[in-house]
Amino acid sequence: MKAHARARNVRQSPYKVRVVLNQVRGLSAADAEVALLYSNRRAAHPILKCLRSAVANMNSKFELGEDLSALAGEVRVVEAYADEGPTIKRFRPRARGRATRIRKRTCHITIVVSDGIEEVD
Repeated sequence: MKAHARARNVRQSPYKVRVVLNQVRGLSAADAEVALLYSNRRAAHPILKCLRSAVANMNSKFELGEDLSALAGEVRVVEAYADEGPTIKRFRPRARGRATRIRKRTCHITIVVSDGIEEVD
């Protein structure tokens, strides 16, 4: 049983988000949540929201019960990745009448959770 959640157009560079995602990939959902709660990285907050959404999606999809905290211990983060989203372009004035492009990057965060039981297609 698998479920996923996506956070789209997160206003942070995918390079910075991937650092945090690498720390939670493969952990149980409960351990990943604790790691994200105590992380000092700004990317931890949208990742935590996406993780909680994925666990809730699994609960909703397979009707596993109302207690999400008990469910989170059994569920593992099997995939977690950040793809590049649209880049917002701005210009900053520079010396001698020139301008420099400033790229404000965004990303799409995807988290896939599974209960560890393989399903047959």
